[in-house]
Amino acid sequence: MSFCVKCGKDCEESLDGLCIDCWLDGRKLTSLPHHVDLKVCTNCGEFEFGDRWLRRDIVVAVQDAAANAVSVIRDADLVSQSTFAEEQDPYVFAVTVRSTCSVMGYEAEDEASTIVRIKNTVCRRCSRQLGSYYESILQIRTGSGKLSPEEREETLAMVENSVARQAQTNRQLFITKMEIVTGGVDVYLSSMSLGKSLTRELGDAFCADTKESPKLVGQTADGQDMYRITYLVRLPEYHVGDVVVFQGHHCKLVRVSSGGGRVIDLGDFRERAVRRADMTEIKLYEKASDLKEATVVSRSGSEIQVLHPDNYSTVDLRVPEGAEIGDSVRVVSIDDALYYVP
Repeated sequence: MSFCVKCGKDCEESLDGLCIDCWLDGRKLTSLPHHVDLKVCTNCGEFEFGDRWLRRDIVVAVQDAAANAVSVIRDADLVSQSTFAEEQDPYVFAVTVRSTCSVMGYEAEDEASTIVRIKNTVCRRCSRQLGSYYESILQIRTGSGKLSPEEREETLAMVENSVARQAQTNRQLFITKMEIVTGGVDVYLSSMSLGKSLTRELGDAFCADTKESPKLVGQTADGQDMYRITYLVRLPEYHVGDVVVFQGHHCKLVRVSSGGGRVIDLGDFRERAVRRADMTEIKLYEKASDLKEATVVSRSGSEIQVLHPDNYSTVDLRVPEGAEIGDSVRVVSIDDALYYVP
């Protein structure tokens, strides 16, 4: 047991010879600088906190900036904070921070105030983007030499979604610009790693051919060579749902993945796996959008009778067991014979 040298009260613990009440009497536990500058990017609207740029409501950002600037004296530990901000003009806020601190197991409250000033700037990411900075180019092409509007929309949607997802953890990743060019589209990207990852994703999704070509564009201040890399993704002519030819058989392509694909033989309706290395053997026969519709007139066992879409003659078609047949079915003509496309 000790006693307080100021008030003489017995106390189990003391700090600098004082009891907790005498030690806290008139003592400031927290402090704030006269003002705190909070930077905001005029392009993206994000606020700078240390080495990070974050999207916040302006009042929340102002309160966080003041709370982060609070200093706590050596013998106290911060327990919790609450803040109150009052706008003086659009770029100046008066902020009060109320802090609860722990001293020798006791909790005490303190209050400090400051002025938070909003300072306009441009973050590094936006500075690069506005300056058309890029490190790689993703070229999307097709084996047919012409990228259809549907293919362009599908691939660019994949690119934009992937970049948005990756940018959540690395805001230096962005699309600088997109250009529609003869035969396809060029996407200018902020980093080589982004170009590489997008090339891999598109290559896996479509079993596409991919290539990369570096180009020396200069040197850094310390003499290191600077490169830009062009990544080429050449999409195959076929897509899921198309009728294709594989190893002499006419098939419907039902799946494409990073490991290869799967097809259904239109002759016997057996499903076959196609290795990634063998996907180059697949040749487009007829696009799914070009398949014709034939009206079903009757069914008997494993066959249906349809009206030929060209001459309206009755044709027998073999169908898979258990197939659900509606009023019309999709068909394809191969060597003057009609085949059911499941």
